[in-house]
Amino acid sequence: MMMMRQGYALMAPFFLLFFIFTAFPVLMAFALSFTYYNVLEPPKWVGWDNYATLFIKDDVFLIALKNTLLFALVTGPLSYIACFLLAWLINELSPKIRAVVTLLFYAPSISGNVYLIWQVGFSGDSFGYVNAFLIKWGFILEPIQWLQDPKYMLPIVMLVQLWLSLGTAFLAFIAGLQSMDQTLVEAGAIDGVQNRWQELWFITLPTMRPQLMFGAVMQITSSFAVADVATNMVGFPSPQYAAHTIVTHLNDYGSIRFEMGYACAIATVLFLMMLGTNILVQKLLRKVGD
Repeated sequence: MMMMRQGYALMAPFFLLFFIFTAFPVLMAFALSFTYYNVLEPPKWVGWDNYATLFIKDDVFLIALKNTLLFALVTGPLSYIACFLLAWLINELSPKIRAVVTLLFYAPSISGNVYLIWQVGFSGDSFGYVNAFLIKWGFILEPIQWLQDPKYMLPIVMLVQLWLSLGTAFLAFIAGLQSMDQTLVEAGAIDGVQNRWQELWFITLPTMRPQLMFGAVMQITSSFAVADVATNMVGFPSPQYAAHTIVTHLNDYGSIRFEMGYACAIATVLFLMMLGTNILVQKLLRKVGD
């Protein structure tokens, strides 16, 4: 009994901080989503009006919802698989080369004004690298406005997002592979594991379930919460809202219009989407190796 009390006492500071800075703001946002709140006046109860407006009257939100789901379906799985496969391949290198290659892949995710490289590459004049290449080899006759044409904006933003996606999840996979118990591989060889793919499925992936879960949460969060890439690449708002996402829509109402009740409704919808996707992915990951 004394040990339990000591354990609770040690966990109390963490739970207190978690409740104040995480759980309480989420609960407050959920409560405010049922109100009209403009920061200057007290919240006024409006019930489900904010949610009805979101899905029935707000056409821009529906565009943002479609773009966000497309982002999540394309960049989420691709970046997750790329993170693991690259970590798996890099793990086979010698320690010194592995450290250098890991830094090269991880560097874009921590770089500051990294968007400048892509803005120059997809510049709408003939000096942009992509236009210059296509004109030189006769694929096009005049420059394409890559970052102003709604037809190209979303794929380009997805490409940049994928390039930036080798972040925390990538390092977690590297760490998981480095900490693997090699005796499991030897035991697997005795039990009939015949090649590297069988070793990956039956030994490596089940051993790395904690890192896989963590990586899934990070990649899902980054794919649903994309905003900075779109804003820096194509502006805010983007032409015809072609690269508009739920987070940019949230920033519009929360940071510019100060319609906080409506912004909280947008945030609640995004939170539920992330939560549902995380639960689904975790159920799938529990079947790895079965």
